[in-house]
Amino acid sequence: MDWRAVALGLFFVAAWSSAFTSARIVVADAPAFLALCVRFLISGAIALAIGWAMGQRIRLSRRQWVGVAVFGLCQNALYLGLNFEALRSVEASLAVVVASLLPLIVAGLGRLFLGERLAPLALAGLAAGVLGVLIIMAARLGGGADPVGLALCFAGVLALAVATLLVRGVSVGGNLWMVVGLQMLVGAAALLPVSLALETWQVHWTAPLVIAFAYTTLVPGIAATMVWFVLVGRIGATRAAAFHFLNPFFGVATAALILGERVSPRDVLGVTIIMLGILAVQIARAPGPSSR
Repeated sequence: MDWRAVALGLFFVAAWSSAFTSARIVVADAPAFLALCVRFLISGAIALAIGWAMGQRIRLSRRQWVGVAVFGLCQNALYLGLNFEALRSVEASLAVVVASLLPLIVAGLGRLFLGERLAPLALAGLAAGVLGVLIIMAARLGGGADPVGLALCFAGVLALAVATLLVRGVSVGGNLWMVVGLQMLVGAAALLPVSLALETWQVHWTAPLVIAFAYTTLVPGIAATMVWFVLVGRIGATRAAAFHFLNPFFGVATAALILGERVSPRDVLGVTIIMLGILAVQIARAPGPSSR
């Protein structure tokens, strides 16, 4: 793996992890579902414009349309929608730890419901992830973390894990940016009626809100997506996925630096164990020399 791939991977992890910190700033001054709906409208329009400029058109197979609908609803509306709402009462460092469990949850669900075989190293990684979560949850819940907000975080990552299993293997063909943009617009369409029904559209316009909203729209929403697919094209999906083990560290560190969230020794221990668990699962899934 060359230094450019490492730089791309670190940028992606930093951008993905920082989204929880910027989202917490946004929901402090704006309704969560409304803010996310507007973000998807802007990001979706930008993605479609990028795709059109690159010569892509909305010509998708039936299976690709299913993938757009499933990911638009599960990833954007449910996963991000529930996380944005949860961040009104849950610290960003805790939300990012839960979200980082995605590779472990996908592996566990695949084993339980699809009968996928897991190597001993992957099973050890799953066990380590569970242990790390228990360590962090015991400390945070004892410190007054909102259990309802925490439940929303877990529901969101579970929805994304299910979607990942359902549409795994669906190719976007040559219409990457069109697919990404359409998924975002599906998320916006799903969240708009929810916002109308549940929220009062009252926004407190502040400089932190504007900066955080612009950041979460352009960096995690657009730039991280672009970098991820460049990285996958450069080193392959399996190697690229290995960078996910850094998400808990970057997410907790960003929340501590930007929001001043306190990180206890038990948090550090739990995050370290989760990171090792994610790394173990990713390494166990890496193809051996005979499969190349």
